[in-house]
Amino acid sequence: MATETAIRVSLTDDFVQSVVNTVKPHWGELGWVTYKRTYARWIDSKGRTENWDETVKRVVEGNINLDPRLHTDEIDPDVYAELTDEAQQLFKLVYGLAATPSGRNLWISGSDYQKRNGDALNNCWFVAVRPQAYGHSHIVPWYLSEKTVAPSMPFSFMFDQLMKGGGVGFSVAAENVNQMPAVDNRIDLAVIIDKSSKAYDESIAAGAVDRDAWLAANNIDDALSYRLPDTREGWVEANAALIDAHFNGTNPSGVTTLVLDISDIRERGAKIHGFGGTASGPAPLVEMLGDINGVLNDAVGRKLTSVDATDIGNLIGKTVVAGNVRRSAEIALGGADDSAFITMKQDKDKLYHHRWASNNSVLVTSSFTGYDEVAAAIAENGEPGMVNLELARNYGRIADGRQEGIDAEVEGTNPCGEISLANGEPCNLFEVFPVIAEQQGWNLHAAFRLAARYTKRVTFSNYDWEISRNVIEKNRRIGVSMSGIQDWILSRFGHRVVTGYEDATDPETGAAIKKPIYDQEAVKAFDGLYKGVVAADKEYSKQLHCNESIKHTTVKPSGTVSKLAGVSEGMHFHYSNYLIQRIRFQDSDPVLDALKACGYNIEPDIYSKNTMCVEFPVRAEHADSPDFASAGTVSIAEQFATQAFLQTYWADNSVSCTVTFQPDSETDEIAPLFNQYRNIIKSTSLLPYSGAGYQQAPKEPFSKEDYKKMRAQLHGDVAKKFNELHPADVKDLEIVDQTDCASGACPVK
Repeated sequence: MATETAIRVSLTDDFVQSVVNTVKPHWGELGWVTYKRTYARWIDSKGRTENWDETVKRVVEGNINLDPRLHTDEIDPDVYAELTDEAQQLFKLVYGLAATPSGRNLWISGSDYQKRNGDALNNCWFVAVRPQAYGHSHIVPWYLSEKTVAPSMPFSFMFDQLMKGGGVGFSVAAENVNQMPAVDNRIDLAVIIDKSSKAYDESIAAGAVDRDAWLAANNIDDALSYRLPDTREGWVEANAALIDAHFNGTNPSGVTTLVLDISDIRERGAKIHGFGGTASGPAPLVEMLGDINGVLNDAVGRKLTSVDATDIGNLIGKTVVAGNVRRSAEIALGGADDSAFITMKQDKDKLYHHRWASNNSVLVTSSFTGYDEVAAAIAENGEPGMVNLELARNYGRIADGRQEGIDAEVEGTNPCGEISLANGEPCNLFEVFPVIAEQQGWNLHAAFRLAARYTKRVTFSNYDWEISRNVIEKNRRIGVSMSGIQDWILSRFGHRVVTGYEDATDPETGAAIKKPIYDQEAVKAFDGLYKGVVAADKEYSKQLHCNESIKHTTVKPSGTVSKLAGVSEGMHFHYSNYLIQRIRFQDSDPVLDALKACGYNIEPDIYSKNTMCVEFPVRAEHADSPDFASAGTVSIAEQFATQAFLQTYWADNSVSCTVTFQPDSETDEIAPLFNQYRNIIKSTSLLPYSGAGYQQAPKEPFSKEDYKKMRAQLHGDVAKKFNELHPADVKDLEIVDQTDCASGACPVK
């Protein structure tokens, strides 16, 4: 039996310093400030946040020591030496910003929180909304056994993962929601709080009642009751108790009064020691419990609908966001013929109250024929997105042909759509920036090999939920991605990957189509890199005596991580060749002093209190190339074709892409392009291109001349200026709108 060992692979100070002296990180225009306020953890002993070399050391050591061969009674010296060398190579790769693990890993890996919550290394999760057993998990409500199949379980999984900072995809397709039993009981809910609580006034205003007054008027022995501990698990179990009380199968006593005592929950603004940040107080929980009870009480005597289940998920997501303590990311997946689900956001009152909390997509097969209706909805409000489960279950890369049931247990996807997932499964990401890696002298196959091994080790984390442990051990799914794809293609091949189109006929429908012509050197390059990742996984899986990964490669949308290195996001084209990028900071952030001293334009945010908006001039890679294309100029047809290229030759998982379209001229092309690529693209979403559509937009295109003028106003190095002005940093500050992906779907913290 394996035992924990005190021997750990570590990077020596001398080695780290040697890399710092010889490798220059490829910071983008926004790179250092984004890093400092998104990924640099607080060091108590030094009274400041980490420097980049300290972050990378923490992250690499946290990952390399997940190798199970280091957790045995006797460690092979050759294995230890091999892993030490690998840790050094990883440090060089990430320190130079030629590659990075996901933003979640940059924040969590190597921290004390990782040791307690292995789930936190994974960005996003998927769960099917149907009754399930909790199993041998860290959360099992006190009134249930591990084997009890409970309606609350998928919502508990969702709530738990969202509060850990992960995003969650959830399926409310008919085959799942129809398994929910009819709602039996109308529940009289009382959320009580003691006058001694510092959160008393806020909680009463949110709908709680005075504890003493309630106890004086009622007999608590006649009710179901629970006093919440001041923990994440306490919030989850309280919500589970509320949901399960409505069903006779999980409330055999038939008691219809539920009392939840929140007196022990810390007040708003109190420090959260494990994950960092400050507490929201119990008021958002009080509101959520009341709202969810309302949804369930309204459903007494019938089964929950897909809309009911989505509402519960959205109310949970809204609560996690409350107080700006956590980001929440959700994608709700419903049936393509479920008109109530598809149109649920047309209820503007509920949209503004909670339905904004998820992006909504529909699940289709390649035989789906309703793209005209879907396209009309997309043209109006940018939803729904599309997820093709048939392709996800039966294909890796499209170039490798149909492989029946290769990923048969897939039921949904993560919020950004780049990884198709089974019930309880997470995405597991690492991305390489090929254009930077080559500039820094890396052999790309070596860089991608390191990426594959990094993600493989993440699958050996200590996962909290039994459903997750089981599916991860079986699938060992990894997601090796690349970002700055458009930059690399122009740099490596001299032009975009789509070199033209030829007239063709759809063999199934007979429709005339424009078939894209791809650069064949690019085909060979992407194909070779993919096969290298698969070979690296095969080699490492044999060493670790575990299953080979069911799938290996993806294109994540990227966001904050790509800003570090200053590359284009995922497969997306740059927003513009020259642009103003606006980033928001808390107004107390000392980084603002350094930015002001270096000449950056800073103004109060017009949308949020206590927030400042900083303008950064950004020049895209190859901005002046005649073959450069931006999101505002590239056609919708080329974007579809580029996504299809990557799904065919690179990604055996999926390719995350938000296709931008010109609302005045390209809406008629949406349905035909969906039809043309129905057998190739596994998931996609679309949004109209807005340009500089509103004040203080996150991205605003502007001219080369204006870019030069703004750049001329800047002087000095922000990092050096910050260290001069603030030798002591401030704890618990962050960029207000940071996220781990381009669409804002995946949170970091």
